[in-house]
Amino acid sequence: MLDVYVSRKTTEAEDVCSFELTAANGAQLPAFTAGSHIDVQVAPGLTRQYSLCNPPHERERYLIAVLNEPASRGGSKGMHVDIPQGAQLKIGEPRNLFELDLTAEHYVLFAGGIGITPILAMAHDLLAAGKRFDLHYCGRSKERLAFLDLLSTTPFAKHVHVHVDNGPAEQRLDAAQILQSPTAGEQLYVCGPSGFMAHIESTAKACGWHDQQIHREDFAAPVQVLEGDQPFEVELTRSGQILVIPAEKTVLDVLLENDIEIESSCEQGICGSCITRVLAGEPDHRDQYMNAKEHALNDCFTPCCSRSLSPRLVLDL
Repeated sequence: MLDVYVSRKTTEAEDVCSFELTAANGAQLPAFTAGSHIDVQVAPGLTRQYSLCNPPHERERYLIAVLNEPASRGGSKGMHVDIPQGAQLKIGEPRNLFELDLTAEHYVLFAGGIGITPILAMAHDLLAAGKRFDLHYCGRSKERLAFLDLLSTTPFAKHVHVHVDNGPAEQRLDAAQILQSPTAGEQLYVCGPSGFMAHIESTAKACGWHDQQIHREDFAAPVQVLEGDQPFEVELTRSGQILVIPAEKTVLDVLLENDIEIESSCEQGICGSCITRVLAGEPDHRDQYMNAKEHALNDCFTPCCSRSLSPRLVLDL
């Protein structure tokens, strides 16, 4: 973990604050690439992931923005209410689950609301690389869109198109019009609420975009409780302890109830923090962190959301 302090906290839009983070010791921060996020320890036992949105070449600061979610599990509310300017925080080094492929000829970027955060860093990178791109920023109203002033004065301002639901009809989002007639040299990146991303993705496919051209980042995973889920056992090989996992609880829930320490963060199968080695048994993978090839190995799983297809999993714990 890195020690940083909040050098600036700014209200960027309705219910959105940005946090500029600098190293507590004054040193340069670890390098990052567009699409990266950091783990932020909001409070003891409460860690959340936030995308970096400043230009990736910057090493003297990280910039994140946080939406104060009404249904917050503590992270966004804690950042807004409990973390003032000047506060010291612990963060993880940047990790990237939303890599930007810089080999394409043209890019179409879509941001819905707070989804602007990784997309903004991508726009900085594309400009620096001399790539052609268009950024479509969408929301209910301009009052709810962060960084509008920045986007209007940035060197890539001419590439930015703002679409708000309560604005004139001619500026409202028409995804089909934007995405029509794709070429092989184009790539699409989208981030925002799940419904927004689903709309962009389905429209793109209807317009002829291929799966390998479409990239998205989920801020939250769908609930992975399925009808017919059954109890199973996990065996902890280091202690020999055997625990029963009920249908309505996750492996992580039961481990924590039994005072078994395991690193965790998102608790939704997105971040990969809790990945645990599987020594025997067949996991029922429900995460979005590992790819199909990694799932097929069945040598690790995410106890925060994944379950078991076999009566017992033997874990390296």
